[in-house]
Amino acid sequence: MFSLAGTATSRLQEFLTAPNGLNTTVAILAQAERLAVSPLLPRQLFTENVSSDIADRSIEQKYTAVYIYCDKLANALTEKFRSFSGTIDMTIDVRVSQDRLEGIDRASQVYAAAVTQTLNQNRGDWGQGLFFAGRYEVSFGPVKHGGRNFIKSAKISIQLDASVD
Repeated sequence: MFSLAGTATSRLQEFLTAPNGLNTTVAILAQAERLAVSPLLPRQLFTENVSSDIADRSIEQKYTAVYIYCDKLANALTEKFRSFSGTIDMTIDVRVSQDRLEGIDRASQVYAAAVTQTLNQNRGDWGQGLFFAGRYEVSFGPVKHGGRNFIKSAKISIQLDASVD
């Protein structure tokens, strides 16, 4: 069952790093907003649930950073003879950091919008028993000290339906 969480995380990472994924959408949105934001490098995407203060101390962090992880598995047994039939709660945590407060909210919103648009492009069957209906929730955290001086987090939560033997 726990390999199901890893499979869901890998599939989500594939969609975000695809050629028409997150970086393409960020570039389009940043141009529309007249905002200078950087594309994400592969080393800026992590598949771990790590708080920003621990990540700053433990990993050589390059911001903007995206953390993809599974929050929760719920086997609801909606299909009686399956080993798992339920939901998987996933989170994409986008962390933006800069040395000035001005513009950190807008940058965070552009990256969050890019994630949600990438998710919209990938609605439906993800294979291996995973299905994304398209529903998501975005929550923006407050600006706090960290990273290059200030850090702001945008968490995008999604729920996948899963059914495996």
